[in-house]
Amino acid sequence: MAFLPADAFCVLQDACPGADIVDALPLLERLRARKTDVEIEKLRFASDQVIASMLAVIGGHGPGASKRDLVEALRREETARGLEFDYCLITAGTSLNRAPSDQRWEKGDILSLDSGGNYQGYIGDVCRMGILGEPDNQLRDLLAEVDSIQRAAMQAVRAGAPGGGIYTAAEAALRQASVRDHLAFVAHGMGLVSHEVPHLTDSGPVPYPAEDAERPLEAAMVLSIETTLKHPKRGFIKLEDTVLVRNDGFELLGDAGRGWNLGAQ
Repeated sequence: MAFLPADAFCVLQDACPGADIVDALPLLERLRARKTDVEIEKLRFASDQVIASMLAVIGGHGPGASKRDLVEALRREETARGLEFDYCLITAGTSLNRAPSDQRWEKGDILSLDSGGNYQGYIGDVCRMGILGEPDNQLRDLLAEVDSIQRAAMQAVRAGAPGGGIYTAAEAALRQASVRDHLAFVAHGMGLVSHEVPHLTDSGPVPYPAEDAERPLEAAMVLSIETTLKHPKRGFIKLEDTVLVRNDGFELLGDAGRGWNLGAQ
């Protein structure tokens, strides 16, 4: 029902008088949760190409480029690689505002690019970080903390393990982080849409029941795992990764550019 326009529902209802029209979304989501090999390759391609596009934009731009310029450049890069550009959330410097704007990326500024690119219906959705100049020790440490939470969560990913174990592992790492009061973590299924089965939490940006927290993960499920740091002085630092559930663990679909990527000087 969430995807059926009201006028189409009326047409269907008029054409089938007396029929009981039932929402098929829960059943379809369960069927989609485990991806085929073909679907996995599409998700792998989408993730790889979004990351390649981000690295091209970061490495090809220097001081003075506006956030609007960078988003447009990312759109061109993703399109040139065979993707449909869906969106880009972008921050520069110490600002936490993620909308495209005329704000300029200047020397010493950090940059976050969080983008979705679609390949034949399947979404590549990742976040990577850039900087104009060399990161100082604090920035290296902050991104390392974000990465450590990502890695801890991934270690809980394997077929047969409870889905909620991802949150248990991440929360343990969050408690040890020096900037834990400014960190947020979320994990969810993805594929044809950016949030789909498995549903692992009932809190976060998209509200749904945590119906899969106690269920075992299954091989060929695909997850988005993301850790966000909103640092009050250094800005927005985030990693988002696409993770494939395997029988013996996990596989990252797109493993490039997870450190500080340098802009043009």
